[in-house]
Amino acid sequence: MKVTVCELNDSEEGFARDWERLAAHVQEHRSDLVLLPEMSFCPWFAWRPDFEISIWQNAVAAHDRWQERFTELDPAIVLGTRPVNRADQRLNEGFRWMRTDGYQVAHHKYYLPNEPGFWEANWYSRGDGSFTPRQCGEALVGFEICTDLWAFERARAYGKAGVHLIATPRATPRTSLERWLVGGRATAVTAGAFSLSSNHVASAADPVHLGGQGWIVDPEGEILGVTSQEQPFVTVEIDLGLAEQAKHTYPRYAI
Repeated sequence: MKVTVCELNDSEEGFARDWERLAAHVQEHRSDLVLLPEMSFCPWFAWRPDFEISIWQNAVAAHDRWQERFTELDPAIVLGTRPVNRADQRLNEGFRWMRTDGYQVAHHKYYLPNEPGFWEANWYSRGDGSFTPRQCGEALVGFEICTDLWAFERARAYGKAGVHLIATPRATPRTSLERWLVGGRATAVTAGAFSLSSNHVASAADPVHLGGQGWIVDPEGEILGVTSQEQPFVTVEIDLGLAEQAKHTYPRYAI
C-alpha cells in the first residue's frame, strides 16, 4: 500500500497552493491513502482562549467546501479531521473518505489540551472515548488525533485489535517536533503498526509557529520518511504484512 503524509500551510492562500501541489503528487505517485493534518482546511483557531461562534462556523463552512474536492485525490483514501456540530456538541471529528462510500465518521478527539496556543477544551467537547479501528481499503486503521497519541494504552489496544497503521493528524508547534516524533515511534512499537502523521506548517500570521514534519514510521520504530519545507509530501510503499507479523514479536506479545 502506498501511503502519503504531508505538511500543509496554515493560511488560506498558502493552503490552496499546497493543495494543488498535493493533488499532483498523489496522482503522480498513485497513492492509495493520504493523511491530512488536523482540521487542515482552516487556519488554526484554538490559539484564542475565548470561543467565538463566528470563527467556529466559518471553520465548519470551510471544511464543507473543501470536502467537495476530495475527488481530486481520488482514488486514494483520504483521512483527516474537521470541526463539526453534532446534536448539542461541537467536536473535532476524524474521518475516512473513500470513493465507494464517501465521507464516514472515524473517531472524535478525546484528549483535549487547554493551554496557551491550544485552548481546545474551550472550543469543542471531547468525544465519547471510543477508539474503534476503521477499514481503509486493505488496511485496518486506528485514529489518534494529535494529543490522543500520548495515551499509549490506546496504541496497545489498537495493536491487539490488529490494526496495520495508526493515523495521527496534528497541529503542533515547531518547538516540540522531536518530542512528537519520539511519540510516533513509541506508538508504532507499542502497537506493532505503522505510525503516520501530518501537520500544519506556519504561515506568516501563525501565532503558535506550527511546525510541519509529517512522518511515516514502521512497526519497529524505524523512520521511513519525514516531510520538510523542501519536501512537504512524502509517499512510501508499506507492507501491511509487517504489521501483522509484528504483533507476534517483542514487545507486543508480552504486553
